[in-house]
Amino acid sequence: MTDQLQSAIEAAIRAEGLTKSFPGVRAVEALSFDVHAGEIFGLVGPDGAGKTTTLRMLAGIMPPDAGKAMVAGFDVIRDPEGAKHALSYMPQRFGLYEDLTVDENIRFYADLFGVRKAEREDRSAQLLQAAGMSEFRKRLAGKLSGGMKQKLGLVCALIHRPKVILLDEPTTGVDPVSRRDFWRILYELVAEGVAILTSTAYLDEAERCHRVALLDKGKLLFCDTPANLKTRMSKGVLSVTSAEPRTLRDSLEHADGISSLMLTGDGLHVVVDDAARRIPEFEARLKNANVPFDAIQKVAPTIEDLFVDAVQSGASHHA
Repeated sequence: MTDQLQSAIEAAIRAEGLTKSFPGVRAVEALSFDVHAGEIFGLVGPDGAGKTTTLRMLAGIMPPDAGKAMVAGFDVIRDPEGAKHALSYMPQRFGLYEDLTVDENIRFYADLFGVRKAEREDRSAQLLQAAGMSEFRKRLAGKLSGGMKQKLGLVCALIHRPKVILLDEPTTGVDPVSRRDFWRILYELVAEGVAILTSTAYLDEAERCHRVALLDKGKLLFCDTPANLKTRMSKGVLSVTSAEPRTLRDSLEHADGISSLMLTGDGLHVVVDDAARRIPEFEARLKNANVPFDAIQKVAPTIEDLFVDAVQSGASHHA
């Protein structure tokens, strides 16, 4: 068996050179990655990065202009029907029926996938408990909060025990408690060997994934584990605290060596070319301008730092 064939068998999701254009825009350009069973893989990027288009191609809803898409061993371009029972796709606006109760929505999706009654009852009880929704089974879906609707959508998407789950920005606009519940369910699924591909515009959520692909304008910038991504940051990141952060910003924004500068609650987050060199320069500059500050410290870079720097630099590194 060749290494390539073994890798194809092992990958629960495999995208090879996926490309899709719409009038006037290349939405996804030669995108390749794979996702394994028992892994949460994040597609991370701003609006317009190509996340939804990629998920729709992998779900078999939208044909690519070029490239291959394999999900749970099925070629979703040639055999989208075959892949349907092995995967669940939860779009941003999941099709809940607002005039049905929580239980009735679950029963509808269970029937859709041919789930037997006993299995449906066991599975829904387990999922509703994990979602913190056991007491809301008789509530109309239309009466649920935004976060609870998203959790119900996830329960419905999982009722037939899919091997692969595609989630399109599932936590956008979701309250913190519901978001925590949502991720708890995802981690439980990972323990069952499910492959999860989720998209998000929240760079902090990338930290929760096993691996992430950072996308910008349809192109892959980086693909790696969150820990490895942070080590790719060649520039230094400084935290500067001050009781007058706006004055601080005005004093430093034109200083040499800064590639990005962001106001935080108590100061600035600054990406620089050389931290060791710039710290004494900035200290002297602020003292000369009589700007109050408490400390300038080098801090660990975040995935957001890497992403913003890559986009601003026009970098496009393929892992």
